[in-house]
Amino acid sequence: MKKYVYLFNEGKAEMRGLLGGKGANLAEMTNIGLPVPPGMTITTEACKEYYHAGKKLPDGLLDEIKKNLAILEEKTGKKLGCIQNPLLVSVRSGAVFSMPGMMDTILNLGLNEDTLKAVVANTNNERFAYDAFRRFIQMFSDVVLEIPKHEFEILLDKQKHAQGVTFDQELTAESLRKIIDNYKALVQEKAGRPFPEDPMEQLILSIEAVFRSWNNDRAIIYRNLNKIDHDLGTAVNIQSMVFGNLGNDSGTGVAFTRNPSTGENVLYGEFLTNAQGEDVVAGIRTPRPISELKDEMPEAYEEFARTARLLEKHYKNMQDIEFTIERKKLYMLQTRNGKRTAQAAVKVAHDLVAEGMVTKKEAILMVEPAQLDQLLHRQIDPKAKVEVIAKGLPASPGAASGTVVFDADDADRLAKEGKKVLLVRTETTPDDIHGMVAAQGILTSRGGMTSHAAVVARGMGKPCVCGCEALKIDYNAKTVSVGGKLIKEGEPLSIDGSTGRVLFGVVTLKDPELSGEFMEFLEWADELKEIGVRANADTPEDALKAREFGAKGIGLTRTEHMFMAQDRLPYVQQMILAESLEDREEALSHLLPMQQGDFYGILKAMDGYPVCIRLLDPPLHEFLPNQEDLVIETTELRITGKDAKLLEEKAELLKKVRTLHEFNPMLGHRGCRLGITFPEVYDMQVRAIFNATAQLTKEGFQPHPEVEIPLTIDVTEMKFFKERIDNIAKEVMERENVQFHYTSGTMIELPRAALLADELATASDFFSFGTNDLTQTTLGFSRDDAEGKFMDDYLRAKILKENPFIVLDRKGVGKLMKLAVEGGRKTKPDLLIGICGEHGGEPSSVEFCHMIGLNFVSCSPYRVPIARLAAAQAAVSTGEIMGTR
Repeated sequence: MKKYVYLFNEGKAEMRGLLGGKGANLAEMTNIGLPVPPGMTITTEACKEYYHAGKKLPDGLLDEIKKNLAILEEKTGKKLGCIQNPLLVSVRSGAVFSMPGMMDTILNLGLNEDTLKAVVANTNNERFAYDAFRRFIQMFSDVVLEIPKHEFEILLDKQKHAQGVTFDQELTAESLRKIIDNYKALVQEKAGRPFPEDPMEQLILSIEAVFRSWNNDRAIIYRNLNKIDHDLGTAVNIQSMVFGNLGNDSGTGVAFTRNPSTGENVLYGEFLTNAQGEDVVAGIRTPRPISELKDEMPEAYEEFARTARLLEKHYKNMQDIEFTIERKKLYMLQTRNGKRTAQAAVKVAHDLVAEGMVTKKEAILMVEPAQLDQLLHRQIDPKAKVEVIAKGLPASPGAASGTVVFDADDADRLAKEGKKVLLVRTETTPDDIHGMVAAQGILTSRGGMTSHAAVVARGMGKPCVCGCEALKIDYNAKTVSVGGKLIKEGEPLSIDGSTGRVLFGVVTLKDPELSGEFMEFLEWADELKEIGVRANADTPEDALKAREFGAKGIGLTRTEHMFMAQDRLPYVQQMILAESLEDREEALSHLLPMQQGDFYGILKAMDGYPVCIRLLDPPLHEFLPNQEDLVIETTELRITGKDAKLLEEKAELLKKVRTLHEFNPMLGHRGCRLGITFPEVYDMQVRAIFNATAQLTKEGFQPHPEVEIPLTIDVTEMKFFKERIDNIAKEVMERENVQFHYTSGTMIELPRAALLADELATASDFFSFGTNDLTQTTLGFSRDDAEGKFMDDYLRAKILKENPFIVLDRKGVGKLMKLAVEGGRKTKPDLLIGICGEHGGEPSSVEFCHMIGLNFVSCSPYRVPIARLAAAQAAVSTGEIMGTR
């Protein structure tokens, strides 16, 4: 028989795959002697079996629960459903990877009308008992019976209004009794059954509901966003209740061992007296800083501070801790590695090395590469004039401007239309996740630094300001009034998540400045990585930015972008429309010095590092006017009969455009096929590259051009171009009386090229994978059509686990890449091989490139730091797996 249930003392930290993160950490804390209320964990295996059996609890699970419940009752001296000394428990989800707020929790389970009387008698606190029952009914009905939470909130607000109070804790026992009766009537009306009184039935239904919550919409969106496997399932933690709402000598809180926004080494968090755990993160009351607990309950604070330090040392990582104080006694409810901003992640990793707690290799693995994108977020330009209209809590750094929206669905819809929006809410809930993803930033009027909005925004790298109580939001009128201004939905507003400021209108943003700790952290990554990192850059400015971010060369310069400038387009069109070689060469003579200037600037910016320059790739019709526009123009000219000469020119141009029109341009007359048909075009570009190289060499620079031929399918093409490239290089060197180094190679972007890599290598000094086109031609997907029409369906149906244009398709495209590497190196063992597609800056793809032995990855300048860290993590992780590190 499988074991589905573990008491906390039976587990350990290494069992997180089976017990979930929360269950494993509760077990670990129990075993190192911390004050953890006793409980048990139902495994993730039980959740998987539940789904495999068509949402039915696995055989034997109930017997195991009852057996372990009896042990729990013995430990606590209480019994579930007992009318003298009832055991009350919490039922919480606990996934393998932390998913804050995405799944469901039920507190105070075991309460009914009979056990309620016992709680009143045992605590001598009628108000507390009624409040606990009211909360239980609301949570259970929402999670298990699926009656929307807001229906209960309406009844709660009505009673607060009737009593004339603002906060939940001000309600009297009499008011709470009325709320309980109204809640029960609502359950009978909506569920068609009375609220369940049997505690064992309550427990079984709650376990099933937590299993179901694994696949609620918000959990699925969160997993997609954070690339968490949908098949892992969730564990269920059943834990004896402790109460922070027994009076002013009780409380509850959430704290981090370091500041999750900045990484500063100070105990950071919030607490509420006379409250249950959900109150702190729900944003219903604005909590107080943890430092104030020192004055209110000094002994409990000192014990908590000691425990926090112990946990950080034990886990060798910043911890996010939940705790409850029941009548001055501290209880630990959870610890986990704390979610943090990129700025904090880098600082914490850097500081833990300095403190001797972790090694550089361990520190490198503590920062998610994609998180570094946050550090490159733009900030408010200090020179900009801003109008501060309110201030809240600086919950997640970065600045954002957008048009105000009050609803997550509207935010999602408008973002898909290309609009930049700012999501403004009283508070966010897990159901708002899709709107938070879509928004530029999030602003709430309630909630603290550990509220749902704050935690989720930090995880996403979105700017967020929370707890801005000056905001008066009217959801019906779709307006927010603040600082004497009334802002309607659709009007602009800005936030600064680093300071908590709310700013009127749109503000000017500037690029970020990177800290010394960040730069040193990336230097550690460079020491550990085995694969080079270059950047894709088409201008000297991009090349300099890439170099600033640590790129050691250019992996792709797209020359076609240089042809689109207004001063060049007429000559490009003249070249395309030329009827003879002489006419074409005359047009090219104008383009040659322009191209030479382009290459001079980029090669100079990358002095000492290689620059891979791809010769013209797109089909020629892309440089000509749109066919439909020309049809309209010629038709209008014919009708008016005003300008016969212009009509003749336009008609001739239309004829040429129609001649060049292609049914499938991606597979048409482009890439090296253009160079075969019009070799003089490629010759001009090669000559421009080598002229610039000769000039720079004479000036004392060290240019390293790599001439790249796109879209090859056969070695004969490569030989044709290599001969011309070598001849032009020789000619330029003799003419300029200078020697320089250059190489020539090909972009592998078609399956045939990958399969014939052993042959292509005989005429190539390097390969560079163009994984965008290689993905399109391997899968038979047009990227634009796939992403616009059916990609979501493929991901939803789990035919594909990831979008292959974002995360490299290891199974198909990756197999071709591996074959190409093996074939190329078989012919030429020292063959330089890299990747220049967009996958070059995506962490999973970088890891794969490391695994198959590529020499470099190349990505956009702003993704270079991400690629550097991902490359280091790949080297460290692969080394650990292989036992070499």
